[in-house]
Amino acid sequence: NLTFKEIVLIIENFNPTFINLSGYKKLNGSQVSRENITYILNTLKSCVDEIEHKKTIIHIFNSKFFLDNKKIDNLPIGLFGDFYSHELSFVLINKNEHKNLNHVLNKCNLNIKKIFIKSFVEGACLSNGDKNIETFFHIIMNNNYSKISYFENNALKFEQFFKFGTEIIINDISKITSLKKDDVKLILENTKLNQEIADNELVEKEFFKSSIYKKIKKKLIYEIIHARIKELSEIILLK
Repeated sequence: NLTFKEIVLIIENFNPTFINLSGYKKLNGSQVSRENITYILNTLKSCVDEIEHKKTIIHIFNSKFFLDNKKIDNLPIGLFGDFYSHELSFVLINKNEHKNLNHVLNKCNLNIKKIFIKSFVEGACLSNGDKNIETFFHIIMNNNYSKISYFENNALKFEQFFKFGTEIIINDISKITSLKKDDVKLILENTKLNQEIADNELVEKEFFKSSIYKKIKKKLIYEIIHARIKELSEIILLK
């Protein structure tokens, strides 16, 4: 019994572009005004529009503020100084893709009120859950792909996708233990694997649906998982 006229759209896998730019204003001892900040914002936005004329801005984040080379936590409106620097983080998607999204939804009599990158929504949920977290990496591993997002001062500044995921871990366990993949998945879904597992604790017979039963230590499976996740995380984060 409700009619929706506009929506907030959350998108993923649209190959967003990330641009981080800084603008500045010489103050010569005067106060930072709202007009100073508006001038910087409009100047940087014009630069991005000119450089990326085939793309549409969907996010603009305030990421850093510096007054006389000192980092400020919040907008320094009203503070005095000689030199103010302001960094913005922009997220863009292809104009044609943006146009197609609007076209499809307009056919359903819906207008797009706002578009969010899914990574930003996920990061915002993490940050809201712990107010002390403002700068962090967020790594997600799904079956066939992984993703890293970088947040600085709660601004999404970068993300990258990788064509590998947790399926590699399942393959490793299957190869080392000679278990079928279906049985490996069944074990992982129904077994708590952590450092507290006793060295002699074995996988239960009930999980050997398509493999011949053999005495396999849960500790071995945990160590395989731990080693592989560490390796994948280092590739994603460092390499």
